Amino acid sequence: MVSLQARGRWAALVLAGLTPVVAELTLGNPPLRQAWLLLVWTPIYGAGTVLIRELVRRAGRGWGSVLLLGAAYGIVEEGLALQALTSPTLYGAAGWAPRVLGLNSAYTELNIPYHAVFSVALPILLADLLFPALRHRPYLGRAGLVVAGVVFVLGVLLLRWTAAFMDPGYLAPWPVQAGLLLAVAALAVLALRVVPPPSAGSPPAVGGSAGVPVPALVAVGAGGVAFGYLALLFPFGGARHPAFTQGGWVAAPMAAAALLAVGAALLVRRWAAGGGWGQRHSLALAGGALVGHTAFGVLANGETAADRVSLTVLGLVTAALLALLARRTDRPSTPAGTGRLQR
Repeated sequence: MVSLQARGRWAALVLAGLTPVVAELTLGNPPLRQAWLLLVWTPIYGAGTVLIRELVRRAGRGWGSVLLLGAAYGIVEEGLALQALTSPTLYGAAGWAPRVLGLNSAYTELNIPYHAVFSVALPILLADLLFPALRHRPYLGRAGLVVAGVVFVLGVLLLRWTAAFMDPGYLAPWPVQAGLLLAVAALAVLALRVVPPPSAGSPPAVGGSAGVPVPALVAVGAGGVAFGYLALLFPFGGARHPAFTQGGWVAAPMAAAALLAVGAALLVRRWAAGGGWGQRHSLALAGGALVGHTAFGVLANGETAADRVSLTVLGLVTAALLALLARRTDRPSTPAGTGRLQR
């Protein structure tokens, strides 16, 4: 039989390879014809998510900590490596909405939560479903943890080097970089020291599974939230500002996106706290969000008809693979101690 140590290393490799596919390729960024770019992004994406999972599992924390560290990851990638959070030219993001404290406000609101969910939380959730016996364990030993950290730092440097070619001559002012580093440190402390561990073994909330919808409805809701959040903040279809707004009206879709994200997070937290949330609900949550964000990618990122067709096919393949994974998971109403999303 394969040892737990060997299975953990294999699971870590799967998670590292899965992360850039979920975060970038299934959004159509890059298109399939430029999939080789994943080789550049895998060190920061893959090692970063593996590192986050290892830290959270070793600290005995849950999904709140994963999301906080995912936000910290987003700041490192977008603020320190690409420096797109503050650049006045990169991606044209400075023109989406008014800049706030030197930050490209709409771009920041879009990408920090996006990385927390699609670059970190969803790949970890899918890896947990693929390797259920390792769900509550670290994948790697101390040496593997150090290797993941080193590869992540090298990935940050590699992305910073490529960003210098995309946005020549720009370097964020040192007070801004210092502030971003402080934000990353604060999020790390909150995630690993302040946020309490999940209350494993605590009784289900009163009402049990009565308020938990069937997995199909969870998938539809997750897809709608993912599509809606992206559509509210990312200019598409020739628009220069979020949701085709102008002037001060740009605040409306930004506020709507924030309310949508917070409302969805609170709802999932409430459902997961009850006894009726199972592995199929978790898979439906991940799958619906993935399909929803791929659908938006077809609409917004497809530069050519071939790009849109190939991304649509990729979305269908993703859905088929998720359906196969569903057959491996427990039936609905998995007991709370096994499949439940922990706070």
